[in-house]
Amino acid sequence: MSKTDHTFSVTGMTCGHCERAVTQAVKKLDPQAEINIDRPANSVKVESTQPREALAAAIAAEGYEVAV
Repeated sequence: MSKTDHTFSVTGMTCGHCERAVTQAVKKLDPQAEINIDRPANSVKVESTQPREALAAAIAAEGYEVAV
């Protein structure tokens, strides 16, 4: 299965701990995912084989607002 790029607008990330929580949530779903977080821009880019909705749900489950 090929990887797809997904970009999410994620609000509520305020520190390095937030970045780690988002990263761990995505990695739990897809250990091979590549993640790039731009906290000042509220942007999370994920390259993954998982569906967009599943990735958004994993991030939201950590307590962040995700615009799909």
